[in-house]
Amino acid sequence: MNRKLLVLPALLGALTPVITGCGGSGGGSGGSGKPIVVGTTDSIVLTKDNPAPLDPATSYDTATWNVFYNTFQMLLGYTRGSTTPTPDAAKECHYADTSGLTYQCTLRDGLKFSNGHDLTSQDVKFSIDRMQKVNWAAGPASLIANVKSVNTPDDKTVVFHLKATDATFPAKLATPAAAIVDSKVYDPAKPFDGFKLVGSGPYVLNSFVQGKQAEFSKNPHYQGLDKINNSKVELKLFNDSAKMEAALKSGAIDVMTRTMAPDQIIDLQNSTDPNIKLTEAPGGETRYLFLNTESPGLKDKAVRQAIAEVIDRQAITKDIYKRTAEPLYSVVPQGITSHTNSFFNRYSSPSVSNAKKTLKQAHITGKIPLTINYRQDTGGTVNKPEAEAIKQQLDASGLFDVKVQSEEWSAFLKAAGKREYQIFAISWLPDFPDPDNYIAPFFDKNNFLNLPYNNTTIQNQILPETRRQAERSTASPAFGQAQDMIAEDVPIVPLWQGKQYIASRGDITGVEWALNSSTTVQFWELGRGVSG
Repeated sequence: MNRKLLVLPALLGALTPVITGCGGSGGGSGGSGKPIVVGTTDSIVLTKDNPAPLDPATSYDTATWNVFYNTFQMLLGYTRGSTTPTPDAAKECHYADTSGLTYQCTLRDGLKFSNGHDLTSQDVKFSIDRMQKVNWAAGPASLIANVKSVNTPDDKTVVFHLKATDATFPAKLATPAAAIVDSKVYDPAKPFDGFKLVGSGPYVLNSFVQGKQAEFSKNPHYQGLDKINNSKVELKLFNDSAKMEAALKSGAIDVMTRTMAPDQIIDLQNSTDPNIKLTEAPGGETRYLFLNTESPGLKDKAVRQAIAEVIDRQAITKDIYKRTAEPLYSVVPQGITSHTNSFFNRYSSPSVSNAKKTLKQAHITGKIPLTINYRQDTGGTVNKPEAEAIKQQLDASGLFDVKVQSEEWSAFLKAAGKREYQIFAISWLPDFPDPDNYIAPFFDKNNFLNLPYNNTTIQNQILPETRRQAERSTASPAFGQAQDMIAEDVPIVPLWQGKQYIASRGDITGVEWALNSSTTVQFWELGRGVSG
């Protein structure tokens, strides 16, 4: 086993990965050879409620964004080792006035979609307007909600007029919420149904078979930031991480990505197999329990505080995640500017006696019935054991009577957005590495989960003020205040912060660059060559 330890620039600000063990980086074959086969247990399904899983206007999860980053192009992207958005489909972008309300980009020359159609500024405007018109429930439209209008003075120029100053706007333009779609193919107000897409990114999606595989080839029309180190990639979809691991060891796949079970990660770390290497990176992934503050039983803040006082994160990360994750004590994780341990500062170590005191002072007696909903396990996820561990902790306090229920992912977010759950758990992977992206998606106006908790100080003061601060470190006091408010009111209980892991065959190069902060696998970084 060759094990690599990678410092992820998007989280820690480093400019170069720190690697131990052997194995090549970068390079590889740029044109010919057999496809690089990537395995994943992420699920992308077409259902009645989700008829357009590969439309950027409707899908907002890791599995689909993994496809989008490899097939669509945005105006901005990230170069290796940088936390600053860099022109991609654009050749230049800047704020066009001192108010910060006008942002202008000039496109590269000769841009085309994978179908050969010219890509112009009108396609960029069409894509932003369309995202806002479709406005899909639990979709990513909230990321660009601050766009008031888009103008196109000519075929190369795009001008964004913002409702309010937003220093994070360039980072939002680097996400699939701003993916550029072909205005000659996509309907301006309806989802693009089925397993099909047309983009201008590094790869063309040639085929997609639900539950089995997707095939990608190098886009001959691509012009952008990324050097493509292979000609073809196959994405193999597994419903069992053990089968995915067996495929890696047999050579049926070249790369194994999320999700690996904790026991698998430990076994791979301890393996002496010279043909397999494991790359580990700090992760931006966070796991939360969301508490429905309108639900009977949870309306009283004291009940939510008592839950926070009982939950033992150390036990969860040790017993369920085998220390492949770290306890998290704030909505903003460690490694992101402005992180503060607000929940630890407020509640300290788990204490049943403190929880009893909190409920007694609020004149709350008797066991409180609760229901936790979690996403049905697929592949290497351990959502069920986690939910059962939380149930056991709360029940053992003698203060709660907890039930746990599972739901398929295709229905999970929709039900959560309708506020059908009393408590539900999700993992969050950042759209961009900024504290705003761990607070605004859940606590801003029109948040994508439609959460009932409404903190006007966060919405009307902290988020607008911090978005006016281009130097993000100066926003730390305000973000710290927001974290303290969330810890006080407990609409959410942070559980853990995950690391990232990717396993690969020994002849695959570029693996240490392949994961970004959102756990997206950047196919173009993967090559086939000689390691050692």
